[in-house]
Amino acid sequence: MMEGFPEIWVYLRTGPLLWLTVTLAAYLLAQSLYERAALNPLLNPVALAVILLSGLLLVTGTGYQTYFEGAQFIHFLLGPATVALAVPLYSHLGKVRAVLLPMLVALLCGAVTAVVTAVGTALLLGASFETLASLAPKSVTTPIAMGISEQIGGLPSLTAVLVILTGVLGAMLATPLLNAVGIRDWRARGFATGVAAHGIGTARAFHVSEVAGTFAGIAMGLNGLVTAFLVPLLIDWVR
Repeated sequence: MMEGFPEIWVYLRTGPLLWLTVTLAAYLLAQSLYERAALNPLLNPVALAVILLSGLLLVTGTGYQTYFEGAQFIHFLLGPATVALAVPLYSHLGKVRAVLLPMLVALLCGAVTAVVTAVGTALLLGASFETLASLAPKSVTTPIAMGISEQIGGLPSLTAVLVILTGVLGAMLATPLLNAVGIRDWRARGFATGVAAHGIGTARAFHVSEVAGTFAGIAMGLNGLVTAFLVPLLIDWVR
C-alpha cells in the first residue's frame, strides 16, 4: 500500500482543497498550543502555523505557487476581515473621539519611524533599490503593502514575507516591551501594536482586550493610508 503513496501524493497535492484544509488544520493546531500556553506571545499561532506549513512544503517538495492556488481563498478573506474591524470601532466610538488628536500624532510618528528606520538601515547595509522598495511598506497589512510594493518597483512576494515577519515579531514582542516601559492604557497599547504589527498584531491585541484590539484595528487601517502616500515620496527621494 505504501508503494503507491508517492503517486497518490503527487495527485493530491495539486488539488486546491488539500492545501486549504492543511492551512486551516495547521492554524487550529497552532491556536490550540497558543491557548494551552495561556496566550504566551512567544507562541504566536500565525508564526507556529507558518513554521508547520513551511516544513511540510519543504518535506513534500511542493512549490509555493502550487500551495497558494489552494490556499488563496484565505488570502481573499483578508479584505472582508479587515472591513469587519469596523464593528468594534463603532462600539467604542466615544473612546476613539476622546483621543483623536493624540492618535493622529502617534500615527504620523509611527508611520514615519517604521518606513525611515527600515529603509535607512537597508541603505546603510548596501541593499539594492528593489529590496528597499520591497521593504518600505512592511508595517502595513499584506494587501496594501503588496500593492504599494508593486507600484514603486519592489517585489510583492518579498514584501509579503517581510510583512508577515514584521507582524509576527511585533505580536510576539509588543506585550513584554509595553510592559517593560510601563504603558498600561489599553488604547495606547493597542494603537502602538496596530501601527507596528498590522493585522497579526491586531489579532494579538483582540486576544488580550477588546479595547486594545479596536484601537489596533484603527491604527492598522490609518497606517495603511498614510504609508501609501509616504512610501512613494521617500522612494522617489532614495531613487
